[in-house]
Amino acid sequence: MFFLISKALAPFIAPFTWFAICLMCYLFWRKEPWKKRFKWITIFIFIFFTNTAIFLEFARLWEIPGTRIPALKKYDVGIVLTGMGEYNNDLGVLSIRRGADRIWQALTLYHKGKIKKILITGDSGYITDRGLHEAKQVKEVLVGWGMPEKDIITEEVSKNTYENAVETKKLLDRSYPNLKTYLLITSGKHMRRANGCFEKQGLKCGLFSTDLYTGPERNYFWDQYLIPNYGNFEDWETIMKEIIGYAVYDIAGYI
Repeated sequence: MFFLISKALAPFIAPFTWFAICLMCYLFWRKEPWKKRFKWITIFIFIFFTNTAIFLEFARLWEIPGTRIPALKKYDVGIVLTGMGEYNNDLGVLSIRRGADRIWQALTLYHKGKIKKILITGDSGYITDRGLHEAKQVKEVLVGWGMPEKDIITEEVSKNTYENAVETKKLLDRSYPNLKTYLLITSGKHMRRANGCFEKQGLKCGLFSTDLYTGPERNYFWDQYLIPNYGNFEDWETIMKEIIGYAVYDIAGYI
């Protein structure tokens, strides 16, 4: 039920939804002074949520910072959370999104000897079956590339971050008690909630944030201050989902 409710409410926490609603109210509202108010609210939402510098400063407050690979100690297993791709049913292939940096970095750590094995956790975050079974499909790709199958572990049941932690804990306790040290690998914006869930299950992990929006230096370009970027609407939505998700998980006792 929690999973279904979260999916149903997701569109209403999107700044673009707010922008669209206010714009429609301005266009079709007949009476003053609300028509004028909706005009200025619409303008404010557009300017604020399309400004890249404002978004990056907000993201900086939420993201868990990254770690330089040479400074990272060695771990028995890197735990990679899914949410990286979608399945193209027409072509029968797994397509990757921005979050695929998670597996990209995990492979880098594996080949540099920082992790001995990769554990991929998560099946599909969709309500209906869209052909995506991510952990299984990512493993098939990696094995096809020549990575030893024995070094890839999959957890193929979970559908959200809380279940990632619960099912990974069960899998490790049941089948891999020899693995003692864990490195959690996920997006910087997602790491705070993910780490909270894994700690709640008794899995103390090192942290390796990926696909970060920000870095230690504020090297912004002039256009990021002045030119609106429509893509920031989507980035704001992902950050706000994480913040609200973290709060809801806290209330539910998942973290």
